[in-house]
Amino acid sequence: MRFDLVTLFPDFFASPLSSGLLGKALAKQIATVYLTNPRDFTTDKHHRVDDEPYGGGVGMLMKPEPIFAAVESLPVLPRREVLLMTPQGEPMRQPMFQQLAIDCDQLVIICGHYEGVDERVLHLVTREVSLGDFVLTCGEIPALALLNGVIRLLPGTVGKVESLKAESFEDGLLDFPQYTRPPVFREWGVPDVLLSGNHQAIAQWRKSQQIERTRDRRPDLYNQWLADHLSQES
Repeated sequence: MRFDLVTLFPDFFASPLSSGLLGKALAKQIATVYLTNPRDFTTDKHHRVDDEPYGGGVGMLMKPEPIFAAVESLPVLPRREVLLMTPQGEPMRQPMFQQLAIDCDQLVIICGHYEGVDERVLHLVTREVSLGDFVLTCGEIPALALLNGVIRLLPGTVGKVESLKAESFEDGLLDFPQYTRPPVFREWGVPDVLLSGNHQAIAQWRKSQQIERTRDRRPDLYNQWLADHLSQES
């Protein structure tokens, strides 16, 4: 899968793209990442990529010409999406990552800066995406989150595929509590059921813990899971 990051700060990605599972996936060419700087496509002597907004206001906007030129310089694969990282976009969710990992051969990710981008950039964009209901200093942070979330789902990135099926949000629920050695640490013990060897009892305990944890920590997810669960039974 090809990722094209349109960014004013390519160096931002240097360490993340060479570290951990992400670095290993790129080394194995499970995915390829290309960095394109809009500043390289400016035509004025100062290489300006921003300007004052029409109508007045605080801050600067990214100009459309360098972004259009940067995106239009890229190859176009058959199944491509062009994403703009913006607080106004669709919040990232696990189903979004799953859909992009399955349906796309190429993701072009535009990283905004300053007060945002000229509205005409949206003519390039197929999807606006947000990390959440807050504002960050740059679009590189959500772009990296999306990059990580999608690449880890590509075949070959994660060693044990089963681990992708038993994690938070896969069934609309948070993950269950997990423990490793030692069996007792500072008087906190591992639940007896996990030491019992009874796999059916362990599975039941984990499911109940998922439900309880989601109910207590994320009532919004719990209510959606409950509604979906009840509709499946009816």
